[in-house]
Amino acid sequence: PSRATASAWGRWGDEAVARLGDLLFAFPAVLTAILLTAALGAGAVNVVLALGLFNAAVFARVARGAALAVWRRDFVRAALALGRGPLSVTLVHVLPNIAGVVIVQGTVLFAVAVLNEAALSYLGLGIQPPSPSWGKMLGDAQTFLFTSPLQAIFPGAAIAVTVLGLNLLGDGLRDAFDPRHRSAGLL
Repeated sequence: PSRATASAWGRWGDEAVARLGDLLFAFPAVLTAILLTAALGAGAVNVVLALGLFNAAVFARVARGAALAVWRRDFVRAALALGRGPLSVTLVHVLPNIAGVVIVQGTVLFAVAVLNEAALSYLGLGIQPPSPSWGKMLGDAQTFLFTSPLQAIFPGAAIAVTVLGLNLLGDGLRDAFDPRHRSAGLL
């Protein structure tokens, strides 16, 4: 199939989304988040917007690459040859075949978002009190590090355990969705 069938929006839409992603990748994610929250102000909505903007670009790039690989497979060509339209092929054949990649990427990006939110809150640009944030707790505990170290250890450990758990979840989901990993584990 042509590149035009690889995107539900056609060739121009596919190129526009790819170039927008390239533009977002030109700047580091944390720097972009700091810039946006500094410009828009601190708060939960602005943090979600700043982190979501970059993570959406990463997510779109991974999903696009996986979808382009599936579009080149024989069963997709057969569905097109039988008269199915590109949207129908995308919904019935492509999306189920990229679901594993998308879910695993979601767990990885969620772990990155936890770290970035903690970093923004530590700098005072993230979620503001009275809403709790592990990064804000770390920033506040910095003053008492030598007199009461547990105030810093617990939020830091919570961040570390959460990120580790999300990464292990992603590894487990990758193994569950990828038949090559599943069959290699049985040998």
